[in-house]
Amino acid sequence: MQLEAGVADEFRAIEQDTHQRSGRGPLLAEHLEMQSGEVVSDSCRSWVETTAAYGFLSHDQVTWEEVFSAHAQASRVRICQHKVVLCLQGTTELDYKGQAMSGRGPLSYEAQRGFYLHPTYVVSPEREPLGVINAWTWARAFKKSDAPRDGILEGVRWVESYERIAGQARVLLGTRHVCVGDRQSDILTLLLKARQLEYPVDYLVRCQHSRVLPEGEKWWGRVAAASPLGRVFLDVPIGQGRKARVVELEVRAGRVSVPDRQGGMLYVTCLLANEVNAPRGYKPVCWRLLTNRTVSGLAEAAEMLGWYCSRREIELFFAVLKEGCRVERLELGDTRYLQCAPALYVVIAWRINRLMRLGRTQPDLSAGLVFDADEWRAAYLLNKRAMPKAVPTLNEVLRLIARPGGFFTRRHDSEPGPRTLWLGFKQLATCVDRMRHAGPLEAERMATSLQVGTQAGAA
Repeated sequence: MQLEAGVADEFRAIEQDTHQRSGRGPLLAEHLEMQSGEVVSDSCRSWVETTAAYGFLSHDQVTWEEVFSAHAQASRVRICQHKVVLCLQGTTELDYKGQAMSGRGPLSYEAQRGFYLHPTYVVSPEREPLGVINAWTWARAFKKSDAPRDGILEGVRWVESYERIAGQARVLLGTRHVCVGDRQSDILTLLLKARQLEYPVDYLVRCQHSRVLPEGEKWWGRVAAASPLGRVFLDVPIGQGRKARVVELEVRAGRVSVPDRQGGMLYVTCLLANEVNAPRGYKPVCWRLLTNRTVSGLAEAAEMLGWYCSRREIELFFAVLKEGCRVERLELGDTRYLQCAPALYVVIAWRINRLMRLGRTQPDLSAGLVFDADEWRAAYLLNKRAMPKAVPTLNEVLRLIARPGGFFTRRHDSEPGPRTLWLGFKQLATCVDRMRHAGPLEAERMATSLQVGTQAGAA
């Protein structure tokens, strides 16, 4: 029994209403997974499959919810195996400027054209990717002169996502859900919605506004004047313009209140973490976080700071989705297709991240629990390695898969990243197909020709 299902298996539960649609979802997902970075027509092997792919995506009865529900259901199975899960929310832009596609809206710059994507990406406290439980795509309305923008705003999606997470948390009572967000989630409406629902999901958001207390003092001024709870050391992951390093943080916490604009008061906990002894040339880390939970000691504060560090995982997810799967290169032409295509690519990006994380955290795991026999054998053929007598480890197979994608297996090199993995998967898919249809000898010839083509391209 396999520990890790293929991405096609995530869509097996899609209900098929007609004979023509039967099997297209899993088949299309499998093709797109192995050919990430190509337009839909290039991802399918034949014109018949291309026509079927466009037919599936444009079918009137195929909706985002239908395509996505199977993966969300599989994600809930993984989530219920953990006592705590982190629900990472975030918004990213899908830029389709220059494409003849209807229904696009302006992005951060009015001249840009595209859509917004807002998923909830769930990971364990150990940063194991568990799945995407909800997501939205939408186009912003065009701004009319100096008037406020009409249509759906990003803040609405944060609140809607919290409501859906809350609905799931009420079903999975054995799992504590924590909603983690960046500065964009510092919205009073979101905090009030959590209170209205009686906090079925804890929130942990980075503060953007320094609100004023009833006494006239600002939140963070009061918290900064409090005695520190102590100091903690955290591994801060790499980020935009920031290198990964260990930081020493002095932590303070305080319970404060603010008017809720409804005649009452909203009580929250402010968690302040300032870096001390920062290396020369580095900007000191300063985190100002809000949570509904009461922080009574350094251990609880350190736990929440570690959870916030995990927010880097959704940034990596967006990088895989856009730079690896290249969803911004989709040439679909009609927004009807975009109601389903991103759902497929979201699952593919999740699986690439999950494989990469499993290879690093559980390197000695048997590859047979993740790949079938043809897949890990093809990795050895591609690299002209002797076929092992026993099933190899997951880390060994992933390193072999990543080699055709540009990964150098030198001693001082780190583990393969998502980019080299998805490039390697593309060649692995071709080799596996040849093995299944033409036999191992022809597959070995195919592997040799793929390597020659890769080397010629590099030269």
